[in-house]
Amino acid sequence: MLFRSAVAALIVTLTARTSWRVGAGAALGVASVDAGYAVVAVVAGAWVASLLAPIARGLGIASGLVLLGMACLAARHALRPAGDGAGATEDRRPMTPGRAYVLFLGITALNPATVVYFAAIVLGNDHLTDGVAQAVGFVGAVAVASGSWQLLLATGGAALGRTGTGPRSEEHTAELQSH
Repeated sequence: MLFRSAVAALIVTLTARTSWRVGAGAALGVASVDAGYAVVAVVAGAWVASLLAPIARGLGIASGLVLLGMACLAARHALRPAGDGAGATEDRRPMTPGRAYVLFLGITALNPATVVYFAAIVLGNDHLTDGVAQAVGFVGAVAVASGSWQLLLATGGAALGRTGTGPRSEEHTAELQSH
C-alpha cells in the first residue's frame, strides 16, 4: 500500500534525524488513527464504505500524491548539507514527541482509503461484528499490531540515525567529500 510505505518512510526518516522518543510519538499517532478507524469500521463500516466507494479511487490517488510530496520535501531537507542555512529560521521549534504525535495523527487521518480498508475487513468477515467481545478484540488487535509495527519502524530509524552519525559515518563522509 503506497500510503503505508510513505508514512513508514517518514517515520524512519524523522526518527533518524531526531530521536527514538520523537519517532515513538509519530508511531503512536499512526497507531491511534488505525485504532480509531478500526472502531469506525466495527461501528459503521458498511455505511462509511458506501459513502466513500464512489470517490475512493480519487481520494486514494490524491492522498498518495500529497504523501509523496511530503516525503520528497522531507528527503530534500534530510539530504541538505548541515551548513546550508537555506530556509532555516532562528525561532524554529524543535520536533518533540508530542508534536510528532499530532503531525502523524493528521497525516494518517488524511487518508480516507484507510477507513475504506477497515470497512472492507469488517464487510468481508461477519464474525467481527457478531458481538461486543469480537469488536473489542478486533480493535485491540489493530491497536497492538499497528503500534508495535510503527514502533519497530521508529527503532529502525533510531538505529539508522546512530549509524549515520557515528564515528565510522563521519570518517566515510569526510572520505567522500575529499574525492
